[in-house]
Amino acid sequence: MNRLALVGDRSPAVRSHVRIPHHLDALRQRDRIDLDAYWIPTEDITSADALDGFDGIWLLPGSPYRNEDGAITAVRAARERGIPFLGTCAGFQHALIEYARNVCGLTGAQHGETAPDGDDLLIVPLACSLVGHEAAVLIEPGSLAERLLGTNRTIERYLCAYGLDPRYLDVLRAGGVHFTGYGEEGEPRIAELPDHPFFLATLFQPELAPDLHPLIRAFATAVTTSSSPTTTAPAALPTAAPAASLAAIPATLPATLPAALPAAVPATLPAAVPADQGQRVVL
Repeated sequence: MNRLALVGDRSPAVRSHVRIPHHLDALRQRDRIDLDAYWIPTEDITSADALDGFDGIWLLPGSPYRNEDGAITAVRAARERGIPFLGTCAGFQHALIEYARNVCGLTGAQHGETAPDGDDLLIVPLACSLVGHEAAVLIEPGSLAERLLGTNRTIERYLCAYGLDPRYLDVLRAGGVHFTGYGEEGEPRIAELPDHPFFLATLFQPELAPDLHPLIRAFATAVTTSSSPTTTAPAALPTAAPAASLAAIPATLPATLPAALPAAVPATLPAAVPADQGQRVVL
């Protein structure tokens, strides 16, 4: 079974995190895609070795991360090792920071949420916050996003207030990033690396779609065809948490989430994540 790293600081307050187990279950039930998924807290990623043995890396929303360097290390590991990568919301933002620093030479590139007084703010507050909004995304013809979505315009859900400073668009493009989805005012919403087996980042959150999003399905498919390039044997897998720990979704989540794909979250998050390789997702 292919192993998926869910990189992020798991919290029941983050709607994306709440939805993940049910998207994984939908993949298994509908598409016969069965992934062995583990939550990897950013503070556990002190080097790329923490991600040895994984066939896919999904950098999830939830910034500011407890360890920004851990999130950026996860992006770099996926990019340099050719591991399928999906970055959503904060994952999009930090994927661009990693690329700016390590490929484009912008070593001081920073995130405005964690370094508001920084000199090189790559990620800045949006002119109009997208927290809780739906908005159109215009897709570039011939792009990976267009092939996966089957359209050149889509409506997507956001929970973010930060995005790329447009002054850095040309630098990132020159360095090899393809921006293939834009807001109606031309703001970047999707980024791809065309020379990578699967590297896709979105400012919107496909996790919040009413049903299993085609980008999540495509990413999962890429993970199943991937074989981790590292020769380091993965650490022993932790024992799965009991299924009884799953309880009903908190009532604070929006009523717009469909009944057909209910969200759930452990009533009590584990007090400590095993130091080896995260907490297995129990469906």
